[in-house]
Amino acid sequence: MKTSTLPPIPKPPSRIKSYLTFALIVLLLWSSGVKTGADFLKLADGLPNIGRLLGEMVPPDWSYFSKITDAMWETIRMAVAGTTFGAALAIPIALLSARNVARSPFLYYPARFILNLVRTVPDLLLAAVFVAIFGIGPWAGIFALTLFSFGLIAKLTYESVEAIDPGPLEAMTAVGANKLQWIHFGVVPQVTGPFVSYFLYTFEVNVRAAAVLGLVGAGGIGLFYERTLGLLKYDKTSSIILFTLAVVLIIDFITVKVREKWL
Repeated sequence: MKTSTLPPIPKPPSRIKSYLTFALIVLLLWSSGVKTGADFLKLADGLPNIGRLLGEMVPPDWSYFSKITDAMWETIRMAVAGTTFGAALAIPIALLSARNVARSPFLYYPARFILNLVRTVPDLLLAAVFVAIFGIGPWAGIFALTLFSFGLIAKLTYESVEAIDPGPLEAMTAVGANKLQWIHFGVVPQVTGPFVSYFLYTFEVNVRAAAVLGLVGAGGIGLFYERTLGLLKYDKTSSIILFTLAVVLIIDFITVKVREKWL
């Protein structure tokens, strides 16, 4: 007669280990605060200024909406163009970065280096560089958002490509499919859903980013942020914030519905 063996009962985590982990976190927070000069007394001194600033932002200047509508549409168009161009550029580099597609390290290591290089540069710095090249206007913002979208979508996509089911790929290889057929029928169907999700997510991020890029002259609603903050017109600034919030909520609702249909 066979006797069944029960799996060993996992031991509860050691209290000493938990205490040491907590002490390490506190030490890291304290040392970071010391090195950065963080001071709770200075924070307390600044709280009345926060209240004063919020008081100047209320009530918003509702009449200012009519002056910023065109700029908001420009912001949305910048986000659409930048996300679309970036997604198109991300497709080939994502395939080259995936080890299960580009099996040679001489292909996927340089491709990943390019992605790391692009994602290292902040979008505000990219916008400032393109403003210096093309001048003040939406083109600088579009190019900055294109590179930002390219790096983000390609990174997420190639990770999804590496996680696909290898079964269909092995079957296609066994029947003699070439590389393009292998990618078209074996890889693309498995990553289309995630790719659409990454595209929509990046578009949402770009709408918010495009609203900030105008601070360095890259067009869109951000130009009005710069003007109103520079002139201390905080009631107009709060109007821009509320307008941007409404647009972001609408876009978020639309992208959720699109995800429900595609995924």
